[in-house]
Amino acid sequence: MRVFLDAHISGRRIAQALRKAGHDVRAADEERGLDGATDDELLQLATDEGRIMITFNVADFPDIARRWAESQRVHAGLAIVVGIDHGEYGTVIRVINRCLASRPGQIAWSDLTIFLSRSGR
Repeated sequence: MRVFLDAHISGRRIAQALRKAGHDVRAADEERGLDGATDDELLQLATDEGRIMITFNVADFPDIARRWAESQRVHAGLAIVVGIDHGEYGTVIRVINRCLASRPGQIAWSDLTIFLSRSGR
């Protein structure tokens, strides 16, 4: 799967593990050129590249997804991780891998917004 990790998700730990699992991962924290990009800009970048956006930013992304839906803007998928600490790398990796496996086609993610938790979703 093609995914884009928001800046709050460790590229060094999470992205590398997802790559080892066979996913095509781009991570904002690995690209200094993305420093300062807004959440909308990052979601648009992910959408332009057909990548599922994965974020811990539960404060902003539900509102962004709602605004996009209201204005009929589509995205390539949005997964918001909730209830898991940023430093629980193993748990985060398991939850993301389980979620990606549950919808094994990029098209299945088109305009889908989901919340990921310890239970998987």
